[in-house]
Amino acid sequence: MSFEFTHTELALFKVVAQAAKKLNTPAFAVGGFVRDKILNRPTKDIDIVCVGDGLLLAQEVAKCFQPHPPVSLFKTFGTAQIKFPEVEVEFVGARKESYARESRKPTVVPGTIEDDQNRRDFTVNALAIDISEENFGALVDPFNGLDDIHQKILKTPLAPEQTFSDDPLRMMRAIRFATQLNFTITPETFKGIQQMADRISIVSQERITDELQKIMMTTTPSKGWYLLKESGLLAHIFPVLLQLEGAETLDGIGHKDNFSHTLQVLDNVAANSEDVWLRWAALLHDIAKPRTKKFEPGFGWTFHGHEVVGARMVPKIFTQLKLPLNEKMKMVQKLVALHLRPISVTKDNITDSAIRRLLFDAGEDIDHLMLLCAADITSKNKNKVRRYLQDFEMVKLRLQEVEEKDKIRNWQPPITGEYIMQIFGLSPSKEVGIIKDAIREAILDGIIPNEYESAHAFMIQEAAKIGLRPTAN
Repeated sequence: MSFEFTHTELALFKVVAQAAKKLNTPAFAVGGFVRDKILNRPTKDIDIVCVGDGLLLAQEVAKCFQPHPPVSLFKTFGTAQIKFPEVEVEFVGARKESYARESRKPTVVPGTIEDDQNRRDFTVNALAIDISEENFGALVDPFNGLDDIHQKILKTPLAPEQTFSDDPLRMMRAIRFATQLNFTITPETFKGIQQMADRISIVSQERITDELQKIMMTTTPSKGWYLLKESGLLAHIFPVLLQLEGAETLDGIGHKDNFSHTLQVLDNVAANSEDVWLRWAALLHDIAKPRTKKFEPGFGWTFHGHEVVGARMVPKIFTQLKLPLNEKMKMVQKLVALHLRPISVTKDNITDSAIRRLLFDAGEDIDHLMLLCAADITSKNKNKVRRYLQDFEMVKLRLQEVEEKDKIRNWQPPITGEYIMQIFGLSPSKEVGIIKDAIREAILDGIIPNEYESAHAFMIQEAAKIGLRPTAN
């Protein structure tokens, strides 16, 4: 088949071909770049495999450009990288690998292009394009990967058990590629994952989470999470999520399967936002339901406080998954804690005070919260959905009205703790907190407007109640 290279790719390959000829080193573009070219997917990474010294080839290629681009050499791994403005190119020598059972780090020896293709994870990633001057553009496809791309299937070049036992991370990659590319994992290959699922224990959490993040950023991330469950991998890498699965019935009253509900909410969010942390909030919003589930005779199933318990679980989950413990984690925690609030503020009690408190508590994340709450409406009862959506639209309208009037979003108090200490001659103390909290509550309750003069007068009044008088003007 013929490939349509960009001007940059074509110019680069011509230089690589010249350098490879000078070194008498056959060179090939391989892996994901070839796959994505066939699929017409954009790519900014090119892997070059040569039958020889990849580091030497990279340095020879760099000499052909003016000015010479810097070459990053990773001698331990036998790879080199050159970053161009439009593309990053990695060079490596063809190799043959063997694995010890207790490690995913292979013993590597130089090999042929055939050896290198044998060690690839999937047939669709085992294609190579010859970029020598003599055979430029010829496809090297020993495992019929081209047909598998056209059929949209994923299978391993060698026996699945061997491929996944050698490097168990490939099981995560199979599910990620199936989700990213909307491919199907062949039954034999999927059975291999199920048989080898426990081998994922030798893979570092960072590498597992990197694959999870890529799954989360796909168009339909639920596909990846369902595959993780069905393969048995989820029980090893994130068992607490699996606890959401199942619907129980007592006295003829059942509750929905919170696993499938959660994944529907995740897909709903993904359809409207590319923010990966909002997607994590969707995945974790009901995470505490198994811990808070109770059956109340005459009423049914309850999950009281699951939003509070779930918010407390977020830091531990982020720690276990090696996700960043930063402001993004705090945002996820906040959204989990608040995800019931907007829908509970119904048409019957949408007071200015309730709206102010929602704006205050959500702060700069109010838009994310509203998107999550809209995504959380997944009932099969059309009348219930219609009623919820009507209430939800009313809440959005009231949020806009109150924010325009009271400016609570991203609120900064008109009276600070430092100012209170200055006026009353105080050091940091309980009294400062009492006055500051009273001002905040008065503004949120609508007792005083959100402005300095009113807040100052209220401060003097509240301070007098606890025996304080101004010592400065």
